[in-house]
Amino acid sequence: MVEMLRKNQRELPLSLSILPQEIIRKKRDGEPLSTDEITAFVGGITDNSISEGQVAALAMAIFFNGMNRQESVALTLGMRDSGTVLDWQDLDGPVLDKHSTGGVGDNVSLMLAPAVAACGGFVPMISGRGLGHTGGTLDKLDSIPGYSSQPDNALFRRITHQVGCAIIGQTGDLAPADKRFYGIRDVTATVESVPLITASILSKKLAAGLGGLVLDVKCGNGAFMDDQNKARQLAQSLVQVANGAGLPTTAILTDMNQPLASAAGNAVEISNCIDFLTGRHVDSRLWDVTVALGAEMLANGGLAADASDGRQKMETALASGAAAGKFAAMVRDLGGPTDLLEKPEKHLPAAPLVQPVYAADSGTIVDIDTRAVGLAVVAMGGGRVRAADAVDPVVGFTELAMVGDTIDGEQPLGFVHGRTEQQIMQASQALIDAYRLGDARDVRDSDVILETVRE
Repeated sequence: MVEMLRKNQRELPLSLSILPQEIIRKKRDGEPLSTDEITAFVGGITDNSISEGQVAALAMAIFFNGMNRQESVALTLGMRDSGTVLDWQDLDGPVLDKHSTGGVGDNVSLMLAPAVAACGGFVPMISGRGLGHTGGTLDKLDSIPGYSSQPDNALFRRITHQVGCAIIGQTGDLAPADKRFYGIRDVTATVESVPLITASILSKKLAAGLGGLVLDVKCGNGAFMDDQNKARQLAQSLVQVANGAGLPTTAILTDMNQPLASAAGNAVEISNCIDFLTGRHVDSRLWDVTVALGAEMLANGGLAADASDGRQKMETALASGAAAGKFAAMVRDLGGPTDLLEKPEKHLPAAPLVQPVYAADSGTIVDIDTRAVGLAVVAMGGGRVRAADAVDPVVGFTELAMVGDTIDGEQPLGFVHGRTEQQIMQASQALIDAYRLGDARDVRDSDVILETVRE
């Protein structure tokens, strides 16, 4: 019997060598956790030796008592090391990436990755699907016929090497502890914790083997954080922890009080991206954010002397068509059409009904409920109400008017793309309700780039 007890003790998982309830108690009482304690707990999350209730308890304790920088770094690195960590040492340039906290009409990644690749960087971008009222990069790319957003690792690596960029979805072996931890946080009201958000975002980016990162932290009525002070707090935490973990990182706070692009949806945002890359139509706010983020990426990766130099390089890559060429090669090599940029209308799915939406009155647009615009796309099927929902690639809005534009009987608020008359009617009303008209003197000047956070 004694021998059996000894055997069972020897077989206890490493994650239980430090009792999880003692770790929870320490954080409950506001004490800092050691790196060993955090590493042990993350191990238990990964191998399921720590229960869902214990994970939820620690999440709630962190929610109320926070974490210091050392704890946040340890949590981030622990979740990074819970799965595969990619190694890109065979590349002859820096491995760079970007993360956005999410917005409406935010298709920046589609232009940013190929532009940075055209400047000599390598961008193995692991993106996500839509969340809440915000669109997901993968949902947009899935509207391209044949595009493989979940390639095997061999293809992912080959395209990154040959093209310089590949935008795909997260594989299950990258930061698996974060996946379980986030799922529990999602149902226990502990998502809105800066240390936990920080570790969740950065663990996946660090697992991707990056050498430089830029963060697009959005604030405004179309962002998850509408308050600029809270957005700044998150940006500072992300930058400090990322740099503390050895990843050169900058964050830019950007305005999301109106859609970033003049399109919101999936296929319509791919079309908007193609117009941007080919110069057929370039949304000014989209240009500003793409260039600013790319400039920081190039500076962080040593491909530019500073952000000003990086800006010039980004503008050249976009204006010369080099970025468009990289995008076309990425789409082709991931199974998409070879002539997507030349003939997007031939390949991208289109809605059977497209109608203009007119406001009831004339005037100047002084305010847009950006979240409502995103929710209108979701309501049409362009996003998910439940995780298992399929996404309709064709629905959405195009030619959206922006703050400061003058609207009358001939100038619409935008065009709605839908499948049925009822869908068109409901989405049109939602768009009308999202816009507030007034006098031109009521328009508040707002730059899309609000501030830059560096350590």
